[in-house]
Amino acid sequence: RAIPKNISRLIVEDANDVSSVKKDCTFVFSALEMDKQAVKRLEEEYAAVNIPVVSNASAHRSTEDVPMIIPEINYSHVELIENQRKSRGWERGFIAVKPNCSIQSYLTPIYALMKAGYNINSLIVTTLQAISGAGHPGVASLDINENIIPYISGEEQKTEEEPLKILGTYFNGRIIPCSDLSISAHCNRVPVIDGHMACVSLGFSNSKPDSLEEVIDIWNSFRSVPQTLDLPYAPLQPIVYRAESDRPQPRKDRDVDKGMSVSVGRLRKCSVLDLRFVGLSHNTIRGAAGGGILNAELLYSKGYIKN
Repeated sequence: RAIPKNISRLIVEDANDVSSVKKDCTFVFSALEMDKQAVKRLEEEYAAVNIPVVSNASAHRSTEDVPMIIPEINYSHVELIENQRKSRGWERGFIAVKPNCSIQSYLTPIYALMKAGYNINSLIVTTLQAISGAGHPGVASLDINENIIPYISGEEQKTEEEPLKILGTYFNGRIIPCSDLSISAHCNRVPVIDGHMACVSLGFSNSKPDSLEEVIDIWNSFRSVPQTLDLPYAPLQPIVYRAESDRPQPRKDRDVDKGMSVSVGRLRKCSVLDLRFVGLSHNTIRGAAGGGILNAELLYSKGYIKN
């Protein structure tokens, strides 16, 4: 297809030339694919010249003073930005990141149960991740056609570690990671274009919901700060439960509410832990660009990004 005229007229500049680019930038979205140390340096260089950085890259996810945000879950972690600015000597710049794309297919339903008062201490997660998550040129066709690849470099470590930071507590200028939750992850690449799925078993540490219907009610009624603030890219209903026995499915459910809702289904008792369910999210929308946009909207609403 021909490039649309409004896009064809855009001037592409060198993002590495921060001194030249900064005159035109109020803030930047970072989606860099480079060496992690190079990404860190460049994002920090932008923040140091008072340009907020909202990043989809993974380089700063484990950095102690950088908030890793899913707005429906840990919106309060934006307060870490003040400590980040103070410790680094930045006046208006900062760095905030979003987590790994596959985590968003199940962590909001987990948090909704925690918010309802049910403490979860164990998760077994098997992800079925779309090929678009591998970026371009992605997975070789001869590897993925009629095949499943039971290994994605670094993915299981991210799946087991990143939720602990997201579910952590902001206290005295730092994030204290959640220490009550253990996660065992199996990550697989499957021949689906878009949509990351997670098959989850969970165990409670104390009281349990009275019924499966109570869990479904918790999920369907869950709302958080993005919905209260009516942020433009926020889904009206963050978690959508599908009652059909064979849903959610990527082709049918990944695009719910701009691709920003998490679809869940197949809730049932687990014979090893307590409950099990299937979660699905759109990895290139909620898990990537859309998640970054929602983070920016949250940060703008809280006054961290200004016109």
